[in-house]
Amino acid sequence: MRSGFRRIFMFQLTREEVKDLILQPAISSWGGQRQLPYAFTEHGVAMLSAVLRSRRAVEMSILVVRVFVKLREMVASNRDLGARTEKLEASQQEHASVINILAEEIDMLKIPLPPPSKRIGFQTS
Repeated sequence: MRSGFRRIFMFQLTREEVKDLILQPAISSWGGQRQLPYAFTEHGVAMLSAVLRSRRAVEMSILVVRVFVKLREMVASNRDLGARTEKLEASQQEHASVINILAEEIDMLKIPLPPPSKRIGFQTS
């Protein structure tokens, strides 16, 4: 397989990606997987649907393309959520600094004032 084809239509998973995919890792008697698996890109799935002609293959490729569309939507919504979260965090930090200043001022008001000193001398009242 040409390397250009691989880059566009499929790619090799990293060890971390494989570890994330495996829920219950099990080692086979022959020592487990010797090479990291490959995964298809969205374009690779579209190419497979053009090559594979069986009804089942077409159904599966349609489902996989739908998954890619859903993933794209999720990534977009997560970006929006991330931006909104950053905005909320910034305003929260601003409010927190104002609240801290107010709390310090209230603490200063709690400190009793020293009693007024008695004046020496004759007082007229």
